[in-house]
Amino acid sequence: MIARLEGVLLERSPTRVVLDVGGVGYEAFIPLSTFERLPDEGKTVALRIHTHVREEALQLYGFATAAEREAFGLLLHASRVGPKLAQTILSGMDSHGLVAAIRDGDVASLRGVSGVGAKTAERIVVELRDRVEDLAPSALAHAGGPGTAREPEVGVRAELISALQNLQTQRAKAERVADRALAQLGEAAPIEALLRAALQSLGR
Repeated sequence: MIARLEGVLLERSPTRVVLDVGGVGYEAFIPLSTFERLPDEGKTVALRIHTHVREEALQLYGFATAAEREAFGLLLHASRVGPKLAQTILSGMDSHGLVAAIRDGDVASLRGVSGVGAKTAERIVVELRDRVEDLAPSALAHAGGPGTAREPEVGVRAELISALQNLQTQRAKAERVADRALAQLGEAAPIEALLRAALQSLGR
């Protein structure tokens, strides 16, 4: 299993990165919280990796901190929560917020994340509340706030729609919430802020 990758950041988007490690390009899916901490393309970055093995593929999920990876692994212990949904949840709330929501039984906060319905939110709280105590000290100690906003990019609407589709949002709906987020925050807003606003809109 791959547990850590360090290499040159070739590509970055709110949902995925490509790292050049010794001449080999590794694709890793990431939550928004990790994207906010990434350096510019061309610089070296180290990510903690969760390796997800499926019958037809091997997928890598990358995280900037140990707390994020632990929170991701915690979510996978909930029934009917797979890696894509876990990635989406950590894009809608950081590990600190997730731990607090599960510990406090805050179903409403979990329901505010795109793709998390009432039953799923309740299942996460009920099934993970006992497990969260093992995660809480690390997650609470290392969870950080949002990173520094980067400069707006050309084609920010297209990038926003692509990120939403990567988080399992249908194209038509992705376009609607992307336009809503852009109208609310403006095209000059950083992509991570736009994606968060779009995810919140989907969660309503």
